[in-house]
Amino acid sequence: MRAAKSVDQYILSAPVETRIVLRKVREAVREAAPDADESISYGLPFYSYKGEVGIEGRLCYFGIQRAGLGFYLRPKDLEPHAKLTAKYASAKSALLFPLNEPIPLALIKRLVRDAVRRHLAGDAKQGAKGARGR
Repeated sequence: MRAAKSVDQYILSAPVETRIVLRKVREAVREAAPDADESISYGLPFYSYKGEVGIEGRLCYFGIQRAGLGFYLRPKDLEPHAKLTAKYASAKSALLFPLNEPIPLALIKRLVRDAVRRHLAGDAKQGAKGARGR
């Protein structure tokens, strides 16, 4: 795939047979995190929270790999779901969904919603610390 400057370009540059999958994953992420910012990072569709671009603002990445669809989260957002994700090939911060099986869109939504909750909890803690420090 050629380098894309937007998620639309990324999807259009993907092989025809994978475009529907990419659109469905994009829709699932957007549904789970409607306020997330969408961009391209490291050549993949990337979603961040509240304009934060560092590791703390990262929600997820996804993209077509040779062996399937890669879905990437922060380790602290993926670890609590080890039982739910055990059937998929995984690494510390990644899952690999085979393209010859239905993509688990409900699982993707759950992972992203939980990541958003962690971000919101972090925002609340930061605000409380700031209030105490005054």
